[in-house]
Amino acid sequence: MAEAHQRGWREGYEQGSKSGAASAKLKIEWLERRVKELEQQLDDATRIYDLDGDQVVQVGRYAYRWRGGEPLEVGDRVRIPENYVSRLKDGPGPTIGVVTALGTTYRGDLSVIIGRAPVADQA
Repeated sequence: MAEAHQRGWREGYEQGSKSGAASAKLKIEWLERRVKELEQQLDDATRIYDLDGDQVVQVGRYAYRWRGGEPLEVGDRVRIPENYVSRLKDGPGPTIGVVTALGTTYRGDLSVIIGRAPVADQA
């Protein structure tokens, strides 16, 4: 009798632990989805695409202004001005970057894109 009681208690404990873990996993997944939704809503609400008539784009991790005639699109290659990091990494002068997003949520000063970069050779 004691053995049956012990086995029943152990099986009940294991099932309760599994059920609790599954419930916690579902809750974590739901919370992660909700955080992503809220982040997207905040991004949508604060993202700017235009600044004093200039198009705002992201090149890599940084935002820039574009004063050119034709609007830029994601994937366009552009010449961006030298900065401290690019000078160390690539040497002096402008560097080539790729537009990775339209608009930005950044609110600081933005450098101006120098121009479109030549299309890479398809050799």
